[in-house]
Formats: sequence, structure tokens, C-alpha cells
Amino acid sequence: MKVLLKQDVDTLGYAGEVHDVAPGYGRNYLIPQGLAVKATPGVLKSAEGWRKQAEARREQLRSEYQALVERINDVNLNFTAKAGEQGKLYGSITMANVAEALESELGIELDRRKIEGQPLRQVGSHAVQVVLSREFRAQINVNIHPEGETPEEAAARRAAAAEAEAVAAEEWAAAEAEDEYFEMEGEEAPDAEEAGDAEDMEAELI
Repeated sequence: MKVLLKQDVDTLGYAGEVHDVAPGYGRNYLIPQGLAVKATPGVLKSAEGWRKQAEARREQLRSEYQALVERINDVNLNFTAKAGEQGKLYGSITMANVAEALESELGIELDRRKIEGQPLRQVGSHAVQVVLSREFRAQINVNIHPEGETPEEAAARRAAAAEAEAVAAEEWAAAEAEDEYFEMEGEEAPDAEEAGDAEDMEAELI
């Protein structure tokens, strides 16, 4: 069905635009929420007026959202939860939990549907997206600590994880460079077993 948007809809379009949507989406969500109306010839005459109103409102919100994005990007949220030895939580930190903590941190009210992502179920640092509008997105850093862990232990764990990631990245880059070298030479790179045998033979000769 075709609908005329009365308000901006982040996942669809701007006010005053006509969009073809699934009938259920239009009848059960857009129209009851006052976000759109069925695009009849009579209603389309109002499109330009809604478009101008929305543009004025959008311009006003731009400066507000820009300031809010900067504030949100600076936020680090910390949660403590029960977790197993491998860091898997006995439960999860939901996006509702994140939204509540963010509201408390910044002293604002936020539409919780603007927090994107699945429940967090692992100890560590997580990047969570906040979609304020189609133009403005922010990112929160969410840190989940296991119960009983001191701040010093948490810092050490994060440092160890970062170091392990760096080492893995270096090893991957080295392997890629080696593969590229042998491809240029028209040879196959030796596998780990062959490389080990070569090292043993060299050691015996010495």
C-alpha cells in the first residue's frame, strides 16, 4: 500500500514523501502511530505543507543531535554481572539496561528503540550504536565486568585481551606477506610441519 509520511521515519523516509509499504506495516504501525496516512489524491495535497514543517523541525534538531552525539560518544558505561570461567554471562545486559544507564549518565530521556543491538552475553568491552536519526548516529562503549573483579583486575584483563589481539593481527599479517611472497615466486608456502622439519635439520647441521 502507498502511504504519505506525516513525520520522519528513520528506517523509511522523510515527512511529505510517499512510500510503498507492506499493508501490515502501514495499517498496524505507521498509521496508528500517526506517522503516516494512506496516500489518497486528497491527502497528497497536504504533502508539501508537511514536508516544509518537517524540514524546519529537522533543521532545529540537527544542532541538538550534533551536541548529543558528541556527549554520547564520550560515554563509557560499566556493568557488573555473574559470569562463568570463559566470561559468558549467566544472563545478559539488554539494550533496555544500556538505555537506562545512558539516561542516568547524561540526565536525558531517550527513546529506547534508538539503541541498536542484541543483548550482551560476554564479559568485556562492547560498542553499542545509538541511532538518533537517519543522519546522526553515536556509539557507546559498554564494559561488562564479572562480579568480584577489582578495577585493577579489569584493567589488566582488558590490556591482556588487547595484547592478544595485536599479536594475532601481527601473525596474520606476517602469514599474508609470506603467502604473497611465494605466490610471486611461483612456489607454495611451506606448511607449519615442513617449516619445523627444516628448522630441525638446520639445528642438526649446526
